[in-house]
Amino acid sequence: MDLLQGTLEMLVLRTLGLGPLHGYAISKAIRAQSNDVLEIEFGSLYPALKRLEVKGWVSAKWEVSEANRRMKVYRLTDVGRKQLRQEHSKWAEFASAVARIMGPLAEGGKG
Repeated sequence: MDLLQGTLEMLVLRTLGLGPLHGYAISKAIRAQSNDVLEIEFGSLYPALKRLEVKGWVSAKWEVSEANRRMKVYRLTDVGRKQLRQEHSKWAEFASAVARIMGPLAEGGKG
């Protein structure tokens, strides 16, 4: 499913709000939380993570996994938490507006 512009960054912020993760785990968490509807391509995810890092909303640090592999772990910053609250509020308003317009369809698919 294609995402609206800016939605990926919001989803990443929300996912990191649950705790620090590396890129693959972020993608896997978004997919799992969406019941396999949203599949994030790494070609989209890593540039989004870099944008969030440049904005100061996310910090990144190289760590070593239990399998002794280097991985870059991303964490939400305090500024990122504030941004997440703003994004969450805007999204709730947007989703509510779309739900009002879409509403239930009349019988026969009209209206």
